This record gives sequence, structure tokens and C-alpha cells, in this order.
Amino acid sequence: MRIWIALLALAAPAAAFAAGPEHVSLASHVFVERVKPGPGGKPVTVREAPGIVTPGDRLIFELDYRNVGAEPATGFTITDPIPASVAFTGGESENALFSVDGGRSWGPLGSLRVAGPNGASRPATPADVTHVKWAFARPIPAGAAGSVSFRGVVK
Repeated sequence: MRIWIALLALAAPAAAFAAGPEHVSLASHVFVERVKPGPGGKPVTVREAPGIVTPGDRLIFELDYRNVGAEPATGFTITDPIPASVAFTGGESENALFSVDGGRSWGPLGSLRVAGPNGASRPATPADVTHVKWAFARPIPAGAAGSVSFRGVVK
């Protein structure tokens, strides 16, 4: 079964939002990670723009930020919901916080719990993650840029 997810995948990072200084710009990108034959037939991993993807395809969501203002940006956060058609598989960026309850509470994944079918709680797993957030503890200097990212797989 093939799924046309390009529009969904591209729309999801656009839903990412930043809080804090208005002079920090945010751009989002989604890549499909595929293994292809490389030189001499040796497999290489490549990142491509998404098009038609199928369940099991690996995605990388990347959010680029840049302080376009003249002053350091303080109190900056980025929050990104996980698209419903994607299962979170891991964060690549340091200092990420996670939510397993639609963004109501946050913490390191290892500290979060979810209710099980019998009402007892269990430790949260990557599949439970609904949102990823990065809170920048240090000011972002004027002109500075960087990126944060996370991985997912098409359901």
C-alpha cells in the first residue's frame, strides 16, 4: 500500500511553533532516509525530499533557526507535534523534551509514563511521543543559527 504523505509530512513541521523573541526565524524540512547502491555496489544512506512514501519509510524532521535580530534572543523554544501518520523513533538533538499527552506535560522520555489498558501506568516508549520541544537555556547570539531534528517512521 502506498501513501501520499508528502503534503502531510511537509505540513506537520510547519505546525511547529516558536515562542520567545520575534526576531528568530524558523524553517522546517522533511527528508526521507533511504539506503541505495553506492560506488562499487556498497550501500549508502541518502536523504531525499519526500514524495510518495510507504509504511516503514524513515523520515527526518529538521527545524532550522536563525536569530535575524540585532540582539541576543532569550527564552526561545520550539515545539513540534508528531504527525498522526508518523511514529516517533528518536530525537537527534540534545536537550529535547518530550510529551506523551498532547503537549500538556513535558520531560525526558525516560521520566514519562502513560496509562496502560488496565489503568496502571507504564514507562513511555518512543511510540507514545506526541510532541517534541526544545527550550534554549542559553541566549542565541545575533546572527547565530542552528538546527534541531527528530526521526520518525511512516505508520
